[in-house]
Amino acid sequence: MPTRLRHGLRAILPLAAALLLGGCSLISIDFTPKIRPLEEETVEGTGASKVLLLDLSGLLQEDTPGLSLTTPPPRVPLLARVREELRRASEDDKVRALVVRINSPGGTITASDVLYKEIRDFKEKRKVPVVAAIMDVGASGGYYAALAADQILVHPTTITGSIGVIMVTLNAQGLLEKIGVAPLAIKSGPLKDAGSPFRGLTDEERAVFQAVIDDMYGRFVRLVAESRKIPEARVRAFADGRIYTAEQARGLGLVDRVGYLDEAIEMAKQAAGLTEARVVMYHRPREYRVNMYSATPVTPGADALLGQLAGALSGPGARFLYLWWP
Repeated sequence: MPTRLRHGLRAILPLAAALLLGGCSLISIDFTPKIRPLEEETVEGTGASKVLLLDLSGLLQEDTPGLSLTTPPPRVPLLARVREELRRASEDDKVRALVVRINSPGGTITASDVLYKEIRDFKEKRKVPVVAAIMDVGASGGYYAALAADQILVHPTTITGSIGVIMVTLNAQGLLEKIGVAPLAIKSGPLKDAGSPFRGLTDEERAVFQAVIDDMYGRFVRLVAESRKIPEARVRAFADGRIYTAEQARGLGLVDRVGYLDEAIEMAKQAAGLTEARVVMYHRPREYRVNMYSATPVTPGADALLGQLAGALSGPGARFLYLWWP
């Protein structure tokens, strides 16, 4: 048993005994770790002005409960964390620019769109420059979120693009037949259980889902055309779901520059008219923040990967995703 926990129990047990002897019959002790408020850490630079470095990593969705082989620590869901960080920055007049560091293959359509809106709203409210810096991957929903920035920089080895929509569902009909299980759905209309994992899609259902996908794809294409100042017909010509390297993306006009994270910070400082500034990050107490790469997550273990996949496939019905799913 850890020393700190042992000392804590020694302090609590006498109190519990005293309460019981005094006639108290109900004791409730909560050992659940608490989520503490954000703290600010300077990770680079000097000066009074600040450049906020915001991290978007992993699958973009409201939460990723999924499967886990270990007990996960308490955490704030991605969308809530991003809104919390941007709200704090919006109340700090010393924050003069924002750099959004992205390392994500995308996620759900709604999460990608919410992140785009949060960044865009912050930019419009504070009137500060925003630079997106894409690291390993900024594809599909990851690239969608980057479109809220004024400028997009990609690492020389970045994979980006994958503009499009994918619907993820399961068909367990064959498995159920093998074990002798026949699901029954009583429904108000023929399409009420469309996308059910207990049977295959009918032609009519497939057409309905394709129409939804086409509509969401059109939204993505129009946003690319508007944000990157590219004719919509040209965007549709290369937005067939494929991925692009950094140089390919720059050639298509999808990004502004190929470089490194420190160059993205310099771009933000120049756009804000700053010669010097502190690069700051927000974090929970005891979270590691020492330099501009501190929050980039390490490669997840097997249990984390299972949890991410389960999160993407779980939930009622089919999932519509802005996601690079090789």
